[in-house]
Amino acid sequence: MSKNRKDEHIQLARKFYSTKENDFDRVRFIPNALPEIDIQHTNISTEFLGLSFSRPFYINALTGGSAKALEINKMLGEVAGKTGVLIASGSVVAALKDDTLIPSFRSLREANPNGRIFANINANTSVEMAIRAIQITQADGLQIHLNVAQELIMPEGERSFSSWRKNIQQIIQQIQLPIIVKEVGCGMSRETIEELFAIGVKAVDISGVGGTNFVAIENERRSEKELTHFENWGLSTVESLLESQKMQRKMTILASGGVRNGMDIAKSLALGAKGVGISGAILKILTEKGVNATIEWMLQLEEELHILFTLLGVRTIEELQNKSELLFDNSLRNFCLDRGIEIKNFSQKI
Repeated sequence: MSKNRKDEHIQLARKFYSTKENDFDRVRFIPNALPEIDIQHTNISTEFLGLSFSRPFYINALTGGSAKALEINKMLGEVAGKTGVLIASGSVVAALKDDTLIPSFRSLREANPNGRIFANINANTSVEMAIRAIQITQADGLQIHLNVAQELIMPEGERSFSSWRKNIQQIIQQIQLPIIVKEVGCGMSRETIEELFAIGVKAVDISGVGGTNFVAIENERRSEKELTHFENWGLSTVESLLESQKMQRKMTILASGGVRNGMDIAKSLALGAKGVGISGAILKILTEKGVNATIEWMLQLEEELHILFTLLGVRTIEELQNKSELLFDNSLRNFCLDRGIEIKNFSQKI
């Protein structure tokens, strides 16, 4: 990926960032007016892929591969280091083709020497190049992104996807590190999640519609900007979490896409996610207000989660998933009906 394209992505991601209504607003918690719990006894820590985190949210893949991206990654690394959250790099594929781009990815580790970093690659990457990406970023794990819609709308994007399944399977078999397969904002169906599980994938980030919209970004880069009707392609984050229900006991489900605040995080966790990724909101705050403001915002997310756990009378994420009850609007109820998802499992818990 060219330096210019990387910078275009940063610029357009900020341009298209929105806190407008999405499917998280179509889900409500049933309140608990007598919670019988003290806020200091709530615990928002989580574990997945053998890793423990004091906060259940992480910084999802953002950028890398240009001078501007280098500066952003330095700041992101500092934020991750000071908050102790997991961070995923932007796609390292560009640096696999051009060594001059390596510093923009290494800056994450330089700014965050003791934190957990996942290297991000696309599904068209060989095992050898995946290992190289891990070496470049000095990563603790790997994120493999699925971005078919983005590639097809991208003027210079990939047009062949027949090797992706095999590539993922080989990487899973040959690299002994935690690996997450993630979408980039179009969500995942139950069938996709099941297929990934069948080839050995242990964790997916369903990354649904509602956040950073790479289809819209790539359409903006087209000379005629003629493919706006593809911009809502896919499943929302909430729909994807609903789709994942039958697989949640078999593998780790992570969520991202349109996460704006602690309420969205709590709803994702209640719907079965083990962790929640954030990218667009962090990019906006970081580039407009800097490192300290971003850290303060993430600490605010933590406070919001403790408040919500107390309001719901739950002490842990496990209790949130087992005890909290949810209401869905008619559009989501109809979605569940069409897809054979038992919605009473969420709204009537004993």
